[in-house]
Amino acid sequence: MKILFLTDNFPPEFNAPATRTFEHTKEWVKAGAEVTVITCAPNFPEGKVFEGYKNKVYQTEYVEGIKVIRVGTYISANKGFVKRTLDYLSFMFASFFAGLFVNTDVIVATSPQFFTVISGRWLSFWKRKRWVMEVRDLWPESIKAVGAMDTNPVISFFEFLEHRMYKSAWKIITVTDSFKKELVQKHHIPATKIEVVKNGINTDMFVPEPKNETLANKLGLNGKFIVGYIGTHGMAHKLDFILDCAKEISDEEVHFLFLGTGAEKENLLEQKTRLGLKNVTLLNPVPKNEVSQYISLLDVGLVNLRKSETFKSVLPSKIFELAAMNKPILLGVEGESKLLVEQYDIGMAFEPENKKDFLDKLQLLKNEHNTSNRGFNNMVKDFDRKNLALKMLRFVQN
Repeated sequence: MKILFLTDNFPPEFNAPATRTFEHTKEWVKAGAEVTVITCAPNFPEGKVFEGYKNKVYQTEYVEGIKVIRVGTYISANKGFVKRTLDYLSFMFASFFAGLFVNTDVIVATSPQFFTVISGRWLSFWKRKRWVMEVRDLWPESIKAVGAMDTNPVISFFEFLEHRMYKSAWKIITVTDSFKKELVQKHHIPATKIEVVKNGINTDMFVPEPKNETLANKLGLNGKFIVGYIGTHGMAHKLDFILDCAKEISDEEVHFLFLGTGAEKENLLEQKTRLGLKNVTLLNPVPKNEVSQYISLLDVGLVNLRKSETFKSVLPSKIFELAAMNKPILLGVEGESKLLVEQYDIGMAFEPENKKDFLDKLQLLKNEHNTSNRGFNNMVKDFDRKNLALKMLRFVQN
């Protein structure tokens, strides 16, 4: 089977969409599918093309059997609504024109960059091929959830397009049960048209390992109880709340480690300086294959989002990576994420943006500091990325 996959994030980018797409398509190739991915020059999240790449009109490479076509786009950092929209629109048009010349049996287009799925819909029409929509986020609801934009005519138009895309797709894949429920109840999409393929665990990359003492010593963190956040520092993640909480902690053993970048990184650095925080270290991102070394340092892994009804339906990919390395999770997300963490007993949840609850739960985890009885092994077994990739492939093929 020949599959054309549209995504504007792909390795060497290391955010969740890039990782999910690569690990799925890699398994599809192993299973005998012929996969072509159309993406752009790697630049997320800072809007700077990665070393060794150029923002050319058209270029191809092969990555573990996957044919990767990179198209030229308008590139911007992951901040600023207008520039990001221009970035998204340019990929929509560029991926559409490139896709016209790709021989395929089915087209898969992934959100949350919603304009990508419009390209998938157009290609489906012109090539007379079925298309599958992967829903990784309820967009544009998420724009409103982070406070980037209130309801207005532009948002209303995007919501209209969103509904049209759900209706026109041959099949839909969501990453949470909550997303499927939303599509069935709000958009009246038949449940049989939707399959849930949650984010999973790369059992080759993320396994339990002892603390990297050399790295801890390099960072001056030996002997510290490390609470770590590893990922995008964006508007949705409300990391300024975490820094406010760090200000309240007098226990000199507790130290916060942040690894990554994003739209809020500069504001967080300024806040750290303004508050005079000595118990916080903010580091720039590292290559994906080095991330596990930093996770190994953690005594508690932090997963946090703004308090919002929209985010009750999400399952951040950080949960799975932390669980794979047996790191107790301090979760600031309600809804499906909280149910998952509690079901497998892999951490504790606090009410988002509730400082007292955060500090209380952190102290409980510090006092407990024992992972032996937690359900990490069951979590890894149930969310092996290889099995989930094949589940998605079977749904696309049937």
